[in-house]
Amino acid sequence: MPSSLILFPFADYWWFYGLFTLFVIGMLALDLGVLHREAHVVGFKEALGWSIFWISLALLFCVGFWQYAQWKLPQDPRLLAAGITATQAAALADQSALEFLTGFVVEKSLSVDNIFIFVVVFSYFAIPPKYQHRVLFYGILGALVFRAIFIALGAALMQFHWVIWVFGGFLILTGLKILFAPEKQIDPSRNPVIRLLKRMLPITPELEGQKFFIKRNGVLYGTPLLVCLVFIEITDIIFAVDSVPAIFALTKEPLIVFTSNVFAILGLRALFFLLAGVMDKFRYLKYGLGLILVFVGLKMVWLNEAFGGKFPVTWSLGIIGGLLTASIVASLVIPHRPATTPAKHEPPR
Repeated sequence: MPSSLILFPFADYWWFYGLFTLFVIGMLALDLGVLHREAHVVGFKEALGWSIFWISLALLFCVGFWQYAQWKLPQDPRLLAAGITATQAAALADQSALEFLTGFVVEKSLSVDNIFIFVVVFSYFAIPPKYQHRVLFYGILGALVFRAIFIALGAALMQFHWVIWVFGGFLILTGLKILFAPEKQIDPSRNPVIRLLKRMLPITPELEGQKFFIKRNGVLYGTPLLVCLVFIEITDIIFAVDSVPAIFALTKEPLIVFTSNVFAILGLRALFFLLAGVMDKFRYLKYGLGLILVFVGLKMVWLNEAFGGKFPVTWSLGIIGGLLTASIVASLVIPHRPATTPAKHEPPR
């Protein structure tokens, strides 16, 4: 297959993007408008149920997408004109489904970094657990919009070969930074966007229920909930710079990048409430994530060409899943040894 040939171009599959977007909007409306209309604390059992639901939905989509591709690609006029046989087209359908699954796993893995940030931010702004779901809902709504923009830009840039080297090099450097650079403390008060927001809009000293804005004596005020939301949006934009190139390293299909990203983001809130209380136990997870970024960066700049243009997607899925599993198991099995300070000796009297 010609390397420049896109299996699911936007010009032919705009209706798919439209239907999928309507589905996402419907799910979000059901979530906030019906299921979480009243503010409440999301418990472990509820978070586990929603996590299973979103993962199952992604897997069902993967199966449906695979079945559709098995039917559609063998009769696609563009593939027929390129001399691709029905057997080869069926193999491309299998590969597309595996690319979606691999992209979903990568995005789900990288989203764990978001959870670390969410825990710190909610603690810093003293957001009660019953209001955290509302902040995350609108945070993820914004994340979906920004990811769509980043993916569209990435798809346009990927037409230039030099961008592959830029994205791949950036992922390798980011992975090495995660592996070796010391962790920095997060201080939202020093963020320039937060400082600008506080200059433009007066902020109430206390929360006003689950409101982001209130009006007092004709003056519009923001609440700490709004400041927290803005910081979460900024964080997601920063993380998107890593995650979008990471998935483009696995597939050149914008439709697969978009759908795998969306499904991973939709399940992010449930994953937060499921893991927020135990994040300190996964101390080796960051090393797994760093190695995953290094791997996908190497795949982009070297491994694809070394394997004749395409590194096997089944190998990618196995390596990424293995790194993620190994880092989780290591966190749970290897005992944590807190740093000890040397005992002070009293001078002889």
